[in-house]
Amino acid sequence: MASSASAVLEIDLEAIADNWRTMCRLHPSGSVAAVLKADAYGLGAPVVAQHLFAAGCRHVFVAHLDEARALRPLVPRAMLAVLNGLWPGDAPEYSAAGIAPVLGSLVEIDEWATHARALGRILPALLHVDTGMNRLGLSPEEVDTLAAEPARLDGVGLLFVMTHLVSAELPDDPVNALQRDRFARACARLPAAPRSLANSSGCFLGAAFGSDLARPGAALFGVNPLPGQPNPMRATLRLRARILQIRNVPLGARVGYNGVWTAQRPSRIATVSVGYADGYPRNLTNRAAACFDGQAVPLVGRVSMDLSTFDITDAPGAVTGSWLDLIGPGMPVDEVARRAGTNGYEILTQLGARYRRVYLGA
Repeated sequence: MASSASAVLEIDLEAIADNWRTMCRLHPSGSVAAVLKADAYGLGAPVVAQHLFAAGCRHVFVAHLDEARALRPLVPRAMLAVLNGLWPGDAPEYSAAGIAPVLGSLVEIDEWATHARALGRILPALLHVDTGMNRLGLSPEEVDTLAAEPARLDGVGLLFVMTHLVSAELPDDPVNALQRDRFARACARLPAAPRSLANSSGCFLGAAFGSDLARPGAALFGVNPLPGQPNPMRATLRLRARILQIRNVPLGARVGYNGVWTAQRPSRIATVSVGYADGYPRNLTNRAAACFDGQAVPLVGRVSMDLSTFDITDAPGAVTGSWLDLIGPGMPVDEVARRAGTNGYEILTQLGARYRRVYLGA
């Protein structure tokens, strides 16, 4: 680690691959993809994609065409699919790059099929059926139309028909079984194709939610797919920040913007160069903690754009230049998220570009 780094994000690639292998064991009915949207949830899609491809992953999902274009040369022979659908006029770019759109409307189906017929060849795509999320995907009425007019798919090579679970992290929510049954009924009316059902949490719902392809995302990166239960996934990242300066403050002194924290004793306050511009949420103000040598040191005062302050009074070994763990051992990403009033997905995807990223196992 270079001495000039003030904040380092360590990413354990083998832990990510091991989490993918865990999902494979949980989903014996079919293959397991990797959802690498939002730059692999903030951890670096190019590096992560290549490592997972080397581990055997052959199905990759992203959200946007630009994300797919960047990954295409890095995962040769893998299915690479774009979840957010086909924009008008983009079909030639998809076909030229060998990228499969996830078609979620009759308009998209018609555009892709028309392009395929113009080229005189079959073009691969996935079909998204909405079973209750009410965001993307064929509505029940569009499923009715497509079932009555299957020729609209002429020229389309259906790789998978998929849907997206609404509440898979809540195993007792009856909407899970409702969506599964709606999906089965829709698939029975559409042209035969492999199916894709489970997301990260869905892989833990049991054999009834197995399909030909599972699509885990955040769980691959250590976010707990079973809220309220022990996390079955390996931690994959460690965010470390070095102490820039230590200030001895007297009883009654206030720290940071607006003085929202007041010292209740003479205190040692450490400043690190991580703030909300780096994706360390402002909502953590007076709520979070870092770890020094396994000991919690509380975040005190306002998280600002570039700096945060921690009370190291009870950690006399911490000195200028010492490293604090903001995320990692003793402070997992889901706990940071809980204290910030959000979820682990948001914490990961907001990780900033100013961190020095170190890939372990590359």
